[in-house]
Amino acid sequence: MSVSEFVDHWLENSMEEQSSASTNLSHGHHVLYLKDWHFVKEYPEYLAYTTPLFFCDDWLNLYLDNYRMHKDPDTYQANNEISCSDYRFVYMGAKGSWTPLHADVFRSYSWSANVCGRKQWLFLSPSQCNRVFDRNMKGSVYNIFDDVSEKEFPGFKEAIWLECTQEQNEIIFVPSGWYHQVHNLEDTISINHNWFNAYNLSWVWNLLLRDYDEAKEYIEDIRDICDDFEGLCQRNLAANTGMNFNDFYFFLTHFCLANVVELCCLRRNCENSIRSSSLVAQHLAMNLRSVQKIVLEIESVGGLAGNRGIFLDIRETLDDPSFLNLCMGLERVYGMIHKLKGGFIDTRKDLVDDLMDLDSIRTNGSQVFKAEELVIFIDKAIAKLGGTNGDEIDLLSERDGA
Repeated sequence: MSVSEFVDHWLENSMEEQSSASTNLSHGHHVLYLKDWHFVKEYPEYLAYTTPLFFCDDWLNLYLDNYRMHKDPDTYQANNEISCSDYRFVYMGAKGSWTPLHADVFRSYSWSANVCGRKQWLFLSPSQCNRVFDRNMKGSVYNIFDDVSEKEFPGFKEAIWLECTQEQNEIIFVPSGWYHQVHNLEDTISINHNWFNAYNLSWVWNLLLRDYDEAKEYIEDIRDICDDFEGLCQRNLAANTGMNFNDFYFFLTHFCLANVVELCCLRRNCENSIRSSSLVAQHLAMNLRSVQKIVLEIESVGGLAGNRGIFLDIRETLDDPSFLNLCMGLERVYGMIHKLKGGFIDTRKDLVDDLMDLDSIRTNGSQVFKAEELVIFIDKAIAKLGGTNGDEIDLLSERDGA
């Protein structure tokens, strides 16, 4: 069904319901709900809205505007959902439409803005989520208003729910890992984004690790007859979760380098105040430390076993339009957040000079970013580039009395 057909169906049912209300008749139509309409991708030139500043630090959709999350040469199709989706949606639903209980994709953050209509939200905190799962922690409750079996879900009655009503022109923020069920109290149109950044990377990794263990357990009985058991596990993980370990590591590597590029450019820039520049440097360094922490966790569980790493040529990467777009996107976001004057992307030559001057890649422009190499690269980058105008990153909070 196309969007226009959905709208026609919606309007037709709405008119019939109004007629029924005046004559006390009921037509009993099915209530349809248009979900996950990739409006931004479908109409990239039409600026219907701007993302609120609070939610702009969106690594997920910035990445998907420039790269594909998953590309398996055996199963890849140019337009399949796994490889090219973004996570910016429009939802449209009549009164009575609803979304079953769930936690968001990748355990991302999400925000939802009501263009019109009203919604009822019911939230369950991460510390309570075990109460909506069965004894084996495999299946979860679908509809919390059903007659839920106490035998199948023994902790359900003990769950503590938070409830609120979202009005027109209001925005709801959903933190990572919060289960929620949502009901449209009126005909409703909403804008919904899922995203993650340095602050909730650990949620993404923990979900990937859990889903990987489940994927591996599910096919354990064919390990001895499978030529590439680990490869099959990773392909199943990508199909079920939306990416696998290699995809996530590729994502982390590119955001690591993009944040280092921003530090290089910031270090050269003299137009911004010391305070603004130092705040951005703090932000970028925090991003890098978060990436480094996750890389160490991936390495500690052997998550990249058999993977030689990401072969990344600094010079070629800086010539890649997709990577430069990624850097410019970060620049715009942190410029808005920290109120910087103008941009700070420098020339390619200056960037190459700064990056090649880092001890870890001074002797070799082509760098294989194995996990241990990436950890060292981040240490070197922060040590050399972390200070702006002679100030070390961690001194700003001391001067401000924070």
